[in-house]
Amino acid sequence: MAPDPEPPRSMLSADLDALLTAVGAAAATSDLGREYRMLRQIVDGAAAAVAILDPDLRYRYVNPYMARMNGLPAASHIGHTMDEVLPGLHRSEEVLRQVLRDGEPRELIATGYRWARSPHARREWRATYHRLVSERGEVVGVAGIGLEIAEPRRYLHELEYAHQRMTLLDTAANQIGTTLDVDTTCGELTGFVVPSLADAACVELFSSERAGRQRLDAGRPTGLRRVAFRAAAPLTERLGDLATPGAFEEYVRAAPLRRRLEQGRFWLYDLRGPDAGDGGPGCIDRVARCRAAGIRSAVVVPLASDARLLGALTLVRGDSSPVFTRQDAVVAQDLAARAARALSRAVHYDREHTMALELQRALLSEPSVPHPNLETASRYLPADDSTLVGGDWFDSLALPGNRNMLVIGDVMGHGVEAAVAMSHYRSMLRAMAINGLPPHQVLSRADQLVSESGFGRVATCLLALGDPRTGTLTYANAGHLPPLRLSTEGVAEIVPVPVGPPLGTGYGRYGSVVRPGVPGAVLLMYTDGLVERRGEDIDVSLDRLTRLRLNPRDPLETILDEALAQLTGGRAAEDDIALLAVRTKGPRPLPDDGSEPA
Repeated sequence: MAPDPEPPRSMLSADLDALLTAVGAAAATSDLGREYRMLRQIVDGAAAAVAILDPDLRYRYVNPYMARMNGLPAASHIGHTMDEVLPGLHRSEEVLRQVLRDGEPRELIATGYRWARSPHARREWRATYHRLVSERGEVVGVAGIGLEIAEPRRYLHELEYAHQRMTLLDTAANQIGTTLDVDTTCGELTGFVVPSLADAACVELFSSERAGRQRLDAGRPTGLRRVAFRAAAPLTERLGDLATPGAFEEYVRAAPLRRRLEQGRFWLYDLRGPDAGDGGPGCIDRVARCRAAGIRSAVVVPLASDARLLGALTLVRGDSSPVFTRQDAVVAQDLAARAARALSRAVHYDREHTMALELQRALLSEPSVPHPNLETASRYLPADDSTLVGGDWFDSLALPGNRNMLVIGDVMGHGVEAAVAMSHYRSMLRAMAINGLPPHQVLSRADQLVSESGFGRVATCLLALGDPRTGTLTYANAGHLPPLRLSTEGVAEIVPVPVGPPLGTGYGRYGSVVRPGVPGAVLLMYTDGLVERRGEDIDVSLDRLTRLRLNPRDPLETILDEALAQLTGGRAAEDDIALLAVRTKGPRPLPDDGSEPA
């Protein structure tokens, strides 16, 4: 009969079945054997690293989970120290010796590398160690139970990073694009990213003649205008004219930087690296100057909205700041995408504002000269808000018999459409007045034509027909504010004129009222932007007009300037303002309210 196998040197690390066979069948089937089998199954199957070390801190047992975590078989651990098994791991053995000395459990953080492959560049573990004492009171070692915390920490870091990123983007939505002004929006963007994301930042937009063009000739430089720049004072001084808004830069389309911007990708580079000048010939000089200013790294992200490239946002960091990472670049790109939407709206309204303003000025500057017996002066002031350029207009027509038709009007709504509608009304009223219709019939016919055409743009209008033969002025009003008369003594009075509905409603029932005049009086016709204020009753607004202090003998240009200064106080207008001042030059007086003709 073969002798029983010799028990293993370490019962803890022995194979469970071999161990129980070695100690004999009686022991294996006893309560102690069953409990030992159960405990070994629990420890061997645990989803945590379990290790037992002797007083010399040599491994006596590692469970399968720890063997897999370390990337070594369990047998390779037994009898070896931690440094021998895992030389790339950093931890304090002194903590374990303290556990051996005083018996107090302690936690130990270990960082570094093990033999097993891992997606983490650097791994981290946390373990708790307890002292082991025999039944005779002898210290026989320590037992440790640990888990890798690199993955949970990475998850928490990513969660925290995502939260910070969302907070940053949400804050940006409230602080960038608060107006529809392009320069203001660009300034808000650079002010937001400095210093939270960069030491300095600038926004460059395509020059107006190339804005939004995607297909340019290969190799042809693309002009970008520096609209906004933000940095700490010392860095601004060192960069010199590179920090000056308004300058133009050239980016060759064939260069890698230009291609990345067109493709909607960011450009991340070290200014000290060999690819730092890939923006093109002009970029090489800028990189050299940035290096001399102490700039270490940069990231350039496109400003694009609706597949249209508007420009670029450039962020830089100096020597004392960490280099930009890909995560930083992704945040900058997301931030630029949100800012680009606000910037696109600002660019759109800026273009619409310019188009409407130029159209309106072109129409108002068309030849419109009354008869020599009438002196006129006019003003048009667009609202401060670029969305409010629209349909205010004035006109003066020379008619047969030395008569003059004076017109002031306001199309409801704003923008290019309102300016176009204003031109339609202006042309239509001119044609009807030239055909000899009296003022009230001119309004009735215009109201009918507009309502039947479905044009959809309602307008207010005030007509005044001056006849030097009778020294009278005939008024007709379609929902407009009444005119103001400045007497020869300088007293400002509202001229009462019956009011009909605005043009385009189809309900026009208009009448005319005839008023005589006095020599030297001035008639002022205006749109509501001159007097109306939000939340203020119209009677209060009109009363403000009567408190004007003007000299009727001054040139009409001076009278208009004084009226604007007294009514607006130099503040930006809330709405467009159109003004028309008239005064007779011949022997016949200017029509007036209540005085006998001369």
